[in-house]
Amino acid sequence: MYVLDTDILSHLARRQPEPGLVARLRKARPDQLHTTVVTVMEMQTGAMLRHDAAEFWRKLSERILSKVRVLDLTPESAVKAGDIMADLQKRGEGVGLADTLIAGIAISSGMTLVTGNTKHFQRIHGLKFENWML
Repeated sequence: MYVLDTDILSHLARRQPEPGLVARLRKARPDQLHTTVVTVMEMQTGAMLRHDAAEFWRKLSERILSKVRVLDLTPESAVKAGDIMADLQKRGEGVGLADTLIAGIAISSGMTLVTGNTKHFQRIHGLKFENWML
């Protein structure tokens, strides 16, 4: 089971997404692909900053978000995200609130995070992640 982060879904929104990513996604069963409410929020923010906001959001919703199950932030995943954030702050490292919440959801759901942004996520203990952009 996989959680696709904002980086991955943003690549899919491009006119010509990374061929390796598309090939890897085609190999996965549709029921294995998830994202988070945090990624939905980040995608909405990006869409609303465009001149064609409403049309772009409609395309994102229809072509990408409708193909994955969206995982909610639960009390368990919020607690896990808090643990992650505290650990990172103690070590003097940070990855930002959104990435911390995404990691908390992935860990508490027992799923592997799929990202091209391994630099941020490699700092999080206990997070399984893969880079499908290679």
